Amino acid sequence: MKEILLKGTNICKSFQENGAEPRILQSVNVEIYKGDFTIIMGASGAGKSTLLYALSGMDSITDGEILYKGQPLNRLSENRKAALRAREFGFVFQQTHLVSNLTLFENVAVAGYMTKTAGPKEVRQRARELLKLMHVENAKDRLPSQVSGGEAQRAAIARAMIGDPGLIFADEPTGALNKSNSEEVLNLLSRLHENGQSILMVTHDAKAAVRGNRILYLEDGQILDELTLPAFREEDARAREDKISVWLSSLQW
Repeated sequence: MKEILLKGTNICKSFQENGAEPRILQSVNVEIYKGDFTIIMGASGAGKSTLLYALSGMDSITDGEILYKGQPLNRLSENRKAALRAREFGFVFQQTHLVSNLTLFENVAVAGYMTKTAGPKEVRQRARELLKLMHVENAKDRLPSQVSGGEAQRAAIARAMIGDPGLIFADEPTGALNKSNSEEVLNLLSRLHENGQSILMVTHDAKAAVRGNRILYLEDGQILDELTLPAFREEDARAREDKISVWLSSLQW
């Protein structure tokens, strides 16, 4: 039986608008398993990113409970949630959010210092290793404005990995990239998953979704269905994409 890493029970998220209280998430029940590459898909406005941010503790919820390794995430103070995110989670967004006046190396290292799990020397060594793993070691001394979008995103993945996170949250990580850069970023995420990294990723792209071994489909703030796949292999990518497309069509996506 798989180990439950993250669990959401009856998650609701609503906001006030002109006296009404529309719900973005409606009693979502979800389990994210250790070692899985879990994908969240759904139409625009379905609540995909909202669910991702809620599960990471970056956004509050109106009702329900979120447990990370059995710890009630949504009941923690903001300071304790921030500390847990720095220590346990890695984040990769559509926009890299790298600090503009820091080099790629400095962006990664600073994130490592914030985890407070290793000394400065160890953090710097880890940063160098990760930038090499992400194929951007030659650009480590450049500013984000001096590198391509693909290089910046690969540095952002290195930053996400610096604290050896239990779970990586990725929100449309290839949404702002061209085809070749998207493929390289997805290859890196697949390699991390092969090495045991747990990943939760939002995407609208079936070509990106093929990398996952479990796909959740969100509609109107609720999980409508899920699809389970074997571990990703490059030679099976086309067949996986076809299977996902048929599944999505059955859901009238």
